[in-house]
Amino acid sequence: MDVRVNDKIEMKKAHPCQNKIFTVTRVGMDFKIRCDKCGHEIMIPRSKAEKNIKKIIRE
Repeated sequence: MDVRVNDKIEMKKAHPCQNKIFTVTRVGMDFKIRCDKCGHEIMIPRSKAEKNIKKIIRE
């Protein structure tokens, strides 16, 4: 899956703040994503992230 830094991704599951849109801030073996609503940053393994991505939004 071709995910780049600064891409916006829509996840299948929502963050506890009820937002599904995240911004990718780091790509590698782990993804670092930031919630667009509350600004919380999360590190998740690449395999788990790719499984939970619904849509990639590029500008």
